[in-house]
Amino acid sequence: MDEVALLDGLLRQYSPTGRESGAVNMLVGAMNAMGFTAGVDAIGNAVGNRGAGPRHLVLLGHIDTVTGDIPVHQQDGCLYGRGSVDAKGPLACFTAAAARVEVPSGWRLSVIGAVGEEGDSRGARYLCQNMTPPDMVIIGEPSGWERVTLGYKGSLWFRYRVGVSLEHTAARGQSACEKAVAFWNRLEAACADWNAGRERVFEQLTPSLREMNSASDGFTDTASLHVNLRLPTGLDQAALEAMVRAVMETGDFHTEDFIPAYRVEKNQPLVRAFLAAIRKSGGQPGFTLKTGTADMNLAGPAWNCPVVAYGPGDSNLDHTPQEHILISEYRAGIDVLARVLETIMAGGF
Repeated sequence: MDEVALLDGLLRQYSPTGRESGAVNMLVGAMNAMGFTAGVDAIGNAVGNRGAGPRHLVLLGHIDTVTGDIPVHQQDGCLYGRGSVDAKGPLACFTAAAARVEVPSGWRLSVIGAVGEEGDSRGARYLCQNMTPPDMVIIGEPSGWERVTLGYKGSLWFRYRVGVSLEHTAARGQSACEKAVAFWNRLEAACADWNAGRERVFEQLTPSLREMNSASDGFTDTASLHVNLRLPTGLDQAALEAMVRAVMETGDFHTEDFIPAYRVEKNQPLVRAFLAAIRKSGGQPGFTLKTGTADMNLAGPAWNCPVVAYGPGDSNLDHTPQEHILISEYRAGIDVLARVLETIMAGGF
């Protein structure tokens, strides 16, 4: 299958989290046509394999997107569509590169389009629990074709709720909404104090207020906040929850999800292979650390093997109404990744 047509076809299968089956079936069909042995696993991931050797290299992308369908079209050398950057572009790049290379007898090469990454990462969680740890993993996320991602911040999601007995609006007591706002202000201040002296965003604790609601049943007013904390390395769940409690004068909270930050070192074979491949393709290699989270946060510690994230596309376009990828960059990413796979499987690093 033509490499651009592969991505175009994936983009035409609108697949927000929870509705990935059409895109999964399309990718499985394409991989089988391209020489993979492909199918759908028990959780719904698209899985394609080439080779059957004892050494295993996994290319783990995700096939779900955020909501918001964008008409798929080409314009001025760009391919538009939801997921063109995050992360069907990298996933199609993985598939095309893996189809190009010869897989030596000692290796197995797997391309996986995981479900649920934009939600609870159910696809990656299933793999971490059920797949034998591979020898190496490349995570499919947009880094730009000349850059390699070495780490992602962690994430803590929690809900805060406070209730007060109903009073006349002329009364002096704080309303539930005011108490919730006061809690948020104290939390922001606590994070700012923690960040003092930490200049790099990747090293900072970053709060984000994602949702706020209020209600009344005629006797009690309630207010609730949905909060996300983006986490640097070195902060565990217990320490974060203690920080929240310390600024919580009233009310209660419960944690919904916790994913620790994850970062790898530069001195590893995958990184060296990428640096060499980018230079051979005419690029100037560089590194990036991301402030979001990805399946790398789960797969890295679970499998404890060399891992990086890579993929064509400008991550500033993630989740935006203008999401698109330069076709030239997509092709450059395929070239780089094919060189990396050949080098790694030939034992070059």
